[in-house]
Amino acid sequence: MTALVVVFHAAITYGGSGGWFYHEVPASGSPSSLLMTMFCGTNQAYFMGFFFLLAGYFTPGSLERKGYARFIGDRFLRLGLPLLVFGLLLGPLTAAMVNSAQGRSFWGTFVGLWQDKEFINGPMWFTQALLIFSLGYCAWRVTFGSALRVTERTSKPVPSYLWWLLGAVAVGAVALAIRQVVPTGQNVIGLQLGYFSSYIFLFAMGIAAWRYDWLRQLEWKHAKPWIWTLAVAWPLMPIGIAVAHAMYGFGKANFGGGYSWPAILYAFWEPFVAWGLIALWLLVFRARMNQPSALWGWLNRRAYTVYIIHPVVLVGVALLMRGWVAPALVKWGAAGALAVIACWLVADPLVRLPGVRRVV
Repeated sequence: MTALVVVFHAAITYGGSGGWFYHEVPASGSPSSLLMTMFCGTNQAYFMGFFFLLAGYFTPGSLERKGYARFIGDRFLRLGLPLLVFGLLLGPLTAAMVNSAQGRSFWGTFVGLWQDKEFINGPMWFTQALLIFSLGYCAWRVTFGSALRVTERTSKPVPSYLWWLLGAVAVGAVALAIRQVVPTGQNVIGLQLGYFSSYIFLFAMGIAAWRYDWLRQLEWKHAKPWIWTLAVAWPLMPIGIAVAHAMYGFGKANFGGGYSWPAILYAFWEPFVAWGLIALWLLVFRARMNQPSALWGWLNRRAYTVYIIHPVVLVGVALLMRGWVAPALVKWGAAGALAVIACWLVADPLVRLPGVRRVV
């Protein structure tokens, strides 16, 4: 999933729609750009929500083992410190690399961002949000929850399809409401709140999944209805994009906010796609990849570091390749693959450093 984040941002580099440090090919109505936009839109619908689900799953047990003080201190160390390092160092460094390649001053950009007090959280918005969610869970637990080290996990059946269906409708409706105030693509304290309806829901469902042992009980009979729903729902977005382009022209339909039919389609399309993909991947990963492996152990140990450093590495790879004339899809595949490999190779020595490895 971390590698998918790198490939996702590589797609934006070469024509996919979305915010990123470096756009070598701007988003357009070309077939390659539309293909990468659909790739990005599909992943945006579920993959960060999937991360929040997993984070939520591991949160209650961690809190109960450590207690409030140690848990909160650990969250600030593991989430807050990398956020600060990226915002003050790696983010400005990445922006300066892009400006330098475009003929502007590298150091002028870097120093200027510091002087203007620009804090670039980039993809570390995830750790920022997760820190907020963790503190929110602690506050909820103190106010409404049971005492620590007393709560017992109780096995309850995985909720029915109807329950998840109502959840998808509710998430879509809340997302649509939020996007009237904060459309997708617009940041508030560095966070795109237009996507947070599903993030909050899935983080909470991760907590519930730990409490009620849902992941162990998850079976194909639970996932199949959502996989069929995914198969029906996913084509609605490319069809909707094609219709919107025909009606309004490229880039003129508002999918990110308001009450237009494209905005309504996008808000409700996301959870209906997300539930199916998350259930599918959980079962596939559990069946095929949950085995002892030296390679997977090596990759897993470095994944968080890769997430932190990948903007610098990916942008560096793309800038080195910008003189290569090739179709955008080819450059996406090449840059994405090279960046994934380079990220893990750069992460390897970092996780071996005594001070750094305690954080990442």
